[in-house]
This record gives sequence, C-alpha cells and structure tokens, in this order.
Amino acid sequence: MSDTSALLVWVIGGGALVVAALGVWIWARGRRIAGEHVFRASRWSRGNHLFPTQVAIAAQSVVHYTPQWFGMREQSIHMAHVASVEIDTNLFFSNVVIETSGGSEPVQCHGHRKRDAVEMKRLINQFQSDYYGPNRKHV
Repeated sequence: MSDTSALLVWVIGGGALVVAALGVWIWARGRRIAGEHVFRASRWSRGNHLFPTQVAIAAQSVVHYTPQWFGMREQSIHMAHVASVEIDTNLFFSNVVIETSGGSEPVQCHGHRKRDAVEMKRLINQFQSDYYGPNRKHV
C-alpha cells in the first residue's frame, strides 16, 4: 500500500469517526426529557431539525425546553400565570402559543402533532381547574 493510499484510509476513517461522534451528540441532545406529560416536536418542522423542542406539563408548571449545541434554553411558567393557550393548526404540524398573565413574551412551540397540541391544551386547562378548583391544594 502506498503512502497516499494509507493517508487516504486514515482521512476517510477519521472523517467517518467525526461524523459518527456528531450523530451521537445530536441524538443525545435531542433525547426526551423526563416527565409524565412531555410533548416533543417533530424533527421535520421549522426550527426543530437538529434539536427538537419539548414541552413538559406538570400540575404546577409548564416547561418549554430547547436543547442547543452546548447547554439548553428552558422557560418555565407556573400554572397560575398561564393566561391562554392557542393552537394554530397547519397542513402537517400545529403550533402552540402559551400566553402568560405577567405580560412577558408568549411561549411559542412549533411543530407538534395536532393531537399532541390538543392534549397539551387539555392538560393545561385540567391542571388550572384543579389549581383554582374547590379542593385547592396550593395554599
């Protein structure tokens, strides 16, 4: 084997290794976060190709989680501060806009399936009803 052939094998092998490591990194950053009610956007939607955004809904809060190359962006809203939930259904995916009562910018989640968007709205309404209902546990 000549020196150029050996160099070519090392370059191709190193490139394949870098591509594999990059693939593992992207996969690891896009894993589903822990929680019972977690909704992950499709990788085929706008802004979610590498790192799909996720929304976790719990009895006390809504968390919008977006992974990045290094670190993450996480926005949390207490259930008492959710003013409205709007669903905008397009041809393939739905966008969910969660407005707060504090006057800050609304949380915008792009690329969810329609049934996930409807379930997100239902859960938020249910948890708000439980929060403000007759059996208030948050006092």
